[in-house]
Amino acid sequence: MEKNNYLLVSPKVLPPVFEGVVRAKEFLANKTAPNASQAAKMAGISRSAFYKYRDYVFKESEGNSSYLSLNAVLTDKAGVFSSMTSALFKIGANIMTIHQGIPMNGTAAVSLTIRNDKSELTTDKLIEALKEVDGVLSVKAL
Repeated sequence: MEKNNYLLVSPKVLPPVFEGVVRAKEFLANKTAPNASQAAKMAGISRSAFYKYRDYVFKESEGNSSYLSLNAVLTDKAGVFSSMTSALFKIGANIMTIHQGIPMNGTAAVSLTIRNDKSELTTDKLIEALKEVDGVLSVKAL
């Protein structure tokens, strides 16, 4: 499998079509445009340019490594998982995926992927904050 290598480049040095592709993708994402043809037209680019570059041009935040995968072990009692997700909300993290195993021996394993771009906390501080939640036995970043 070929590894993708990316460059972070200022739009000032790129042809305007790349900014148009980003705008068209935003029009589609927020449902301002009903389809790719209309999104390209609204962005001032050709439909073919949109299709040619759509999988290769991203805003900085889209390529940002603000995603974090966590493994946690929780006490198997009511409200612990809810308390942990509330703590993530207060921190400013957005939960993207959750996988919770069946509780065994009084504990439950939980895997989470979060987006942490709104939080000022480092990964270590975020993990420490989650460990403070009553019933959270351990948290590790992957």
